[in-house]
Amino acid sequence: MKVSEEKRLTAAVSTKESPPLAKGDILSEDHFNRMIALERKRAERSGKPFLLMLLDTGKLLPTEKNGKVLQDVLSALALSTRDTDVTGWYQHNAVVGIMFTEIAVDLKKSILATMLLRVSGALRDCLTLEQFSQISISFHLFPEDWDDETPRHPHDSALYPDLREAEDDRRLSRLFKRAMDITGAAMLLLLLSPVLAVIAIAVKLSSKGPMLFRQQRVGQYGARFTFLKFRSMYVNNNSDIHKEYVRQLIAGKAEQKGKDGVFKLTNDPRITPVGRFLRRTSLDELPQFFNVLIGEMSLVGPRPPLPYEVEAYDVWHRRRLLEARPGITGLWQVNGRSRTKFDDMVRLDLQYARKQSLWLDLKILLRTPSAVFSGDGAY
Repeated sequence: MKVSEEKRLTAAVSTKESPPLAKGDILSEDHFNRMIALERKRAERSGKPFLLMLLDTGKLLPTEKNGKVLQDVLSALALSTRDTDVTGWYQHNAVVGIMFTEIAVDLKKSILATMLLRVSGALRDCLTLEQFSQISISFHLFPEDWDDETPRHPHDSALYPDLREAEDDRRLSRLFKRAMDITGAAMLLLLLSPVLAVIAIAVKLSSKGPMLFRQQRVGQYGARFTFLKFRSMYVNNNSDIHKEYVRQLIAGKAEQKGKDGVFKLTNDPRITPVGRFLRRTSLDELPQFFNVLIGEMSLVGPRPPLPYEVEAYDVWHRRRLLEARPGITGLWQVNGRSRTKFDDMVRLDLQYARKQSLWLDLKILLRTPSAVFSGDGAY
């Protein structure tokens, strides 16, 4: 490392020594986890990353014997952090958390090693070797890197304690929602089986290629899954035209097209004549009921994006993939579909995630047939 880089790194993590933390100076678990959620939203707007460091104290529980040891740990942390950093219980009396806020973007990788050395050194100075060995340290950087190298779960769950809490609060409603998904998808597949057979034959006879189109999509928490549709395009087509349009759409640079003013490719040369009808009527979506049965999707939720769409996302757009399971229909589908700008679509998805309930799902499901039959915003 060059000397100038060392100076910059030292300046980025330099601390102003302050008195050891008193018992009341460490935030409670609830307060600290709320601060993590708040800092995520600040980072989404500012573009400045933050680092969450977690110290699992292991067997160092606050008993009469170990109370002083824990106080020594907190005092060491106070000497290793800045006034602007936040310290609190990530898990009460078990895991201590520190948020190092507003890290310089160009230093976010190298700062991990620097903070590890700084904190480890401070702990070694005040703990015995046996006590130090009982502490494990982990680092969690926001925003995370969502790339092709981590296709299963690219999000770091440690950065989202509020989402875990929300899932626990909605455990019963999620069970009812899953039961509704299984029952609804099974019944619709059974009732629509003749329609599925006719569409499959029409797709097969109209153009070369398989009846079903399988595509990698990004589901909840960034996990990839195989998304099913009736094939509506010619085989071996080039996706560059769609990739470029998606980038323009997400960046807010796409133009409204057609008499309906939609934000969508309205004359895509890759689509077959039968496929155009299937897309207009949304019949190409029917095989996704199998995705619902498997548990990869829900009847109601945000639409699952393509991996190259996620690559173009702003950080705040990712929340639509974290706060709800993807669905076949949703608020976007019953509120204008492709006539809605991308940012407004994301806001609708986040609105659904905040308010999701069985009653809201039922209302959306009841509004979906009229939206499909009207073809409003569908291409």
